[in-house]
Amino acid sequence: MPLPDAFLPPAAVLDSNVVFDWLVFGNPGVGPLVQAIEGGHLRWLASPAMRDELADVLARGVLAAWAPDEPRLWATWDRWAQPVHAPPTTGAARRLACRDADDQKFIDLALAHGARWLLSRDRAVLALARRCAPLGLTICTPERWTGP
Repeated sequence: MPLPDAFLPPAAVLDSNVVFDWLVFGNPGVGPLVQAIEGGHLRWLASPAMRDELADVLARGVLAAWAPDEPRLWATWDRWAQPVHAPPTTGAARRLACRDADDQKFIDLALAHGARWLLSRDRAVLALARRCAPLGLTICTPERWTGP
């Protein structure tokens, strides 16, 4: 039987750039975030659409110069990403439209599942930070994240 949400670690949604910072570029700026996820202090929520976006970027060869270790990337995803589905957008989430339609899935998922954080480097996502704060969602870069 799964634990009630009150007993689970807080949740975060990571946009694709943050995932690539972690699993392709080895950016030290995501170190505290990675430690929280791997230490069981933070749940990483991800949808099938998010996984598809990563697969598409990898398939297009955009990151080929960094020689991504795809088996490691997918093994890490499978180990740490908690798969969830984004329900249809309703209520407050419907009013929080991202200027970049491709990034809307991150906002919708975070709001629908009560994530405390959405970690991103995308300006269109970061622009919604003030509007999401009253809803309990902090949108910030990994470097500004203060964690659980």
